[in-house]
Amino acid sequence: MRPMIDTTKPHSARMYDYYLGGKDNFAADRATAEQAMQSWGAVRTAVRENRAFLGRAVRYLVSEAGIRQFLDIGTGLPSANNVHEVAQATVPGCRVVYVDNDPIVLAHARVLLDSHPDGQTAYIDADLRDPAGILSDPEVSGTLDLGQPVALMLVAILHFLTDEDDPAGIVAHLLDALPAGSYLVSSHVTPEHDPQGVGGLVRAYQQGGVPAQVRTSDEFAELAFGGLEMIDPGLVLVSEWRPGGRGPRPLPSEVNWYGGIGRKR
Repeated sequence: MRPMIDTTKPHSARMYDYYLGGKDNFAADRATAEQAMQSWGAVRTAVRENRAFLGRAVRYLVSEAGIRQFLDIGTGLPSANNVHEVAQATVPGCRVVYVDNDPIVLAHARVLLDSHPDGQTAYIDADLRDPAGILSDPEVSGTLDLGQPVALMLVAILHFLTDEDDPAGIVAHLLDALPAGSYLVSSHVTPEHDPQGVGGLVRAYQQGGVPAQVRTSDEFAELAFGGLEMIDPGLVLVSEWRPGGRGPRPLPSEVNWYGGIGRKR
C-alpha cells in the first residue's frame, strides 16, 4: 500500500523543490520555506549552487574516476539533471539506486526510473537512519554490485540528522559495506559565513517539525570524510568545487554550503 502524503506538515524534499522553483510542494512547505528565506535571503542561490555541485561531482566520478554505480540517498524530487541522467549521458551503462522517505518522491519515481536502456535505475522508499535496511533491500543488490566500487551520494541530507541520530555512525555503516575504490559525495549547510541568517533558517525548519543541525566545515569533515582520501580541491564551498565558466562566483555568505568527494582506500 502506498503511504499517504501528509500535506499539513513541511518536508525537506518538497521545500527544496520550492527553492528550485518546482511545483511539487504544498502550503505548509512554502510557508516554512518563506520563513527560512526571511532569515537567509540567499537560500535559493545556495540551493542552486548545491545542485550544480551534484552535477559536476557525478560527471567527475564517471569521466575521471571510472565509477559506474551510484547509491543516492536523500534523492529529493526529480529535477533537471538527476544523477542517472548526468551519469548515463556520459556512460549509458551506469546504474543508480535512489533512496528517499517522502511519499511524493515515490509518486514521481517514474521520472527517476527512466533509465537509458544500457543502464539501470531503481528507487526504494527508505530512511537514511536505517542504513542496514537500505543495504539489505533487494533493489540495491539487484541493481548494484557491491563488490565493485560505488559512489555513495549523501548530498544535502546530513544536516537533517541531529547528533542524536549518530550521523557519523550511519555514514561509517554505509561506507563499510562498500569496497575500496568507492567514493563518498556529500554536502552540508554551515553557519560559518552567516551565523544569524543560517541560524534563523534552522529555527524555521525546527519550528515546522523538520529536524535540522548545521555544522562547521571541521565538524562536517570529521562526520563524513574521516579516513577518506579527499579529491582535489578538498572540502570547499559547493560553489568552489571545480566550478565551470569564468563568471563571478557568489559570496561565501550567499552559499553557506560545503561539499566534497572522498575516496575509500
